[in-house]
Amino acid sequence: MRHETFSITRDFDANRADLFAVFADDRLRRQWFRMPGTGSVYDHDFHIGGGEEASSTFVMLDGQAEKLRNRSRYLDIIPDRRIVFVYEAIVDDVTRWVSLVTVTLADTEMGRSTLTWTEQVTFLKRTGDGSADLPHLRTGTTLRLNGIPAALKA
Repeated sequence: MRHETFSITRDFDANRADLFAVFADDRLRRQWFRMPGTGSVYDHDFHIGGGEEASSTFVMLDGQAEKLRNRSRYLDIIPDRRIVFVYEAIVDDVTRWVSLVTVTLADTEMGRSTLTWTEQVTFLKRTGDGSADLPHLRTGTTLRLNGIPAALKA
């Protein structure tokens, strides 16, 4: 078992209410939060105590298929300010890691906003020697956040 923490901060050309909506509104959320692979299924309930069940099948370069599942629960939601949730990343019915995520939204100048994603992760099952696990998670999170500007335009 290994514990890690990382933060990603991004500025967006949108106010906090619009940025909050890309998390809360399921139609907008599906534009940036996607499971890799095919056959994705999502069930999202955005309220404290609610959460998301998402799953898909990912086929690797060698042709081997992995069954992916993401299960989350919202712990704290302050509209236009903060979202706190926990989630499990499950691969082939094995929980690989669990995380506590805090998303904060803040005003910047001229109607822009800053989003800070802070994730405290516990890796329960390593991939190989585990050295690629944190970079893989951070890169995946970065790629998801890269989709937010398109969702904001929708």
